[in-house]
Amino acid sequence: MQRKPAIWMWIAAFTFVGAASGRAPGQASGLNQFSKALETLSARTGRSVVQIFVRSYVTPDASDQSSELLSKESSSGSGILLSADGYILTNAHVVRAAHDVKVQLNIRMEREARQQGDRSLNRPINGRVIGIDRDSDLAVVKIERTNLPFLTFGDSDELKQGQIVVALGNPFGLDDSVSMGVVSAVSRQIKGDDPMVYIQTDAPINPGNSGGPLLDADGQVVGINTLIFTQSGGSEGIGFAIPSNIAREVYTQLKAKGHVHRAQLGIVGQSITPDMADGLSLETDHGIVISDLEPNGPAVKAGLQTDDIITALNGRPVTTLHQMEAYVFRLAPGTTVTLRVQRGTGELDLPVVTEEQSGGQLDSLADMVDPAKNVVSQLGIVGLDITKEVLKLIPELRRPAGVVVAARKANAPYSGPLLQAGDVIYEVNRHVVNGVDSLRGVLSRMKSSESVVLLIERSGVLMYVALQLD
Repeated sequence: MQRKPAIWMWIAAFTFVGAASGRAPGQASGLNQFSKALETLSARTGRSVVQIFVRSYVTPDASDQSSELLSKESSSGSGILLSADGYILTNAHVVRAAHDVKVQLNIRMEREARQQGDRSLNRPINGRVIGIDRDSDLAVVKIERTNLPFLTFGDSDELKQGQIVVALGNPFGLDDSVSMGVVSAVSRQIKGDDPMVYIQTDAPINPGNSGGPLLDADGQVVGINTLIFTQSGGSEGIGFAIPSNIAREVYTQLKAKGHVHRAQLGIVGQSITPDMADGLSLETDHGIVISDLEPNGPAVKAGLQTDDIITALNGRPVTTLHQMEAYVFRLAPGTTVTLRVQRGTGELDLPVVTEEQSGGQLDSLADMVDPAKNVVSQLGIVGLDITKEVLKLIPELRRPAGVVVAARKANAPYSGPLLQAGDVIYEVNRHVVNGVDSLRGVLSRMKSSESVVLLIERSGVLMYVALQLD
């Protein structure tokens, strides 16, 4: 398939014409060509960008002192059509705890549909959340439509600082907006302990752009617009997008399975500093020194040892632990990677088959709540019955039935130790509870100031928690 002219070609033409002629008419001609290239790119790709409207029940954070356990919230964001049959990629925070999702197709599509006598696209379409991945802040939504225009992923690893990019979306609810800028940095780490890296851009991104595409000059998705650094609440030229090579893997897994399995190497390592190299008498002053290994983990099985120094992964040099974690973060379990290891004065290339990270995603429990079914007001918690979906997040529970604490109020309506998200309540004063309805029933028969002893599981351990209801 013949590719459309890239924007950079028009910029080159504009520069050449201006330099060769030295005349304003030539410059104007080159600028017009550049403008038309942008216009063509916007028209071709904008039809695949949607607006997402969400109504949700949000659980309070630890600092919230309000009396409400669940509060209603309406919000909107952007999304990207990635298939003709209606699969949409957006940010997880756009559809967080959503109980109602509506998708409005691009106004260009609406206009075309009206011209063909189809008015069904004028109205928002019901959307269904297929899966959410909080670690990457990505989610997949599905609408029941066919023959939709869609975008494709580009290769974010090929991005260069200074490269022109275009951001599409619905900032502040203003649908079908486009802005242009450059790549400010290709791999920006925001939090020191977070393996996620972002594309930094000065293309204006504002609230409502979240979930929209960051495009290269060929109209391919190289990033998902996600967040901004701001002191005013608006764009200040520092925006961040999730690289497409991370988004592609997350999208594929969410679409197929509804959740993401993450890879790990079973390595505890530290970036080598000059002081570390000097104090430990290391053979090199760069790379990652292995301080510990997960017993029987993938690295041990591959033959790695403590004090080995990792200098490259799949042929790419790695100088810091963050570089390695960021690369592994986007891999699926079962992927083979080759680590170049310096051991003493020699070098080894060792293939390691990644394994799945252990541990549940407790934050995802809050996304399952239904305010009509899950609030236990006597304890100030939102509880969930133990279902197959819950067991995917917190496997290997000690009992098959009970109530999982998904969230709690900061000010509990009882005296005693606070329950925690992830706690599982099995008994109340030796009365077995099989679910939220059972728990509410037992508590409703108790009087104010009556002593209540819960049998709970916390971090795999059974314990009693003594409370006194207000």
